Amino acid sequence: MEPEAILSAAAELIRMVPRSGLLIGTIGALALGFIGSIMLRRKVAGGRMVRTVSTLALVGILVTVFLQIARFDPRLDSMTEIGLPDQTIVGEETVIPMAPDGHYWLRANVNGVPTRLMVDTGATLTAFSTPSADAAGLRPRPGGLPVMLNTANGTVTADLTTIEDLSFGNIRAEGLDAVIAPNLGRTNVLGMNFLSRLKGWRVEEGDLILTPVAGDLQ
Repeated sequence: MEPEAILSAAAELIRMVPRSGLLIGTIGALALGFIGSIMLRRKVAGGRMVRTVSTLALVGILVTVFLQIARFDPRLDSMTEIGLPDQTIVGEETVIPMAPDGHYWLRANVNGVPTRLMVDTGATLTAFSTPSADAAGLRPRPGGLPVMLNTANGTVTADLTTIEDLSFGNIRAEGLDAVIAPNLGRTNVLGMNFLSRLKGWRVEEGDLILTPVAGDLQ
C-alpha cells in the first residue's frame, strides 16, 4: 500500500473516533488495561481486577464488531438478528432492463420516498448519499462502528443504518442494513447484501432478473 493511502486511511480512522461509541470504548478499554498492567508491576491492589475488566470489555467489543459484520452475510442471520430487525426480502420476479450507460438503474421507494439506485454487484453494501438518506429519514445506527469504503473520491467512512422499508417492482425488503456515505456523490447503490438475500438473480438478454423468496408484499 502506498504511503499516501496509509496516511489517508489513518486520518479517516482518527476522524471517525468521535462518531463511534465502539471505538471510544476500545480506546478506553486499552487505556484501562495499560493502567492495570502498571498497577500490577507496582504491586498496587486491584491491578489484576482492572486488567480483567479491560479484557472483558475488549472481548465484548470484539463480539459486537463480529455481529455487525456478520449481518452482511445471510448465512449468519440466525446469529445476528438479536436486538435488530429481521432482514427480509419477499415478492415475485422483477426484471430490470439495462440502461444506455450499461448499468442497471431502478426507482425504489425507500421508507416511502422515491429514490434512484444503481444495482452494483461489485458493491458489498447498499449505500446512500447523505442527501438521499436525509430525504428518506435514514439515520446512523447508535453505537455502530463506521465502515470504511473505497470510492472514486478516496477512502471515506460511512455510518451504518437500517432501511425500514424498500420496495420496487414486485419486490419488498424490510430491516435491510445499509450505509450512509458522505462522499458518495449523487449515486445510491443497491449492493450484494441485498442481492445475496434473494432466491436468485441472473442476466438474460441484457436484462437483470431478480427472484426473491415468494411472499406477500402486503
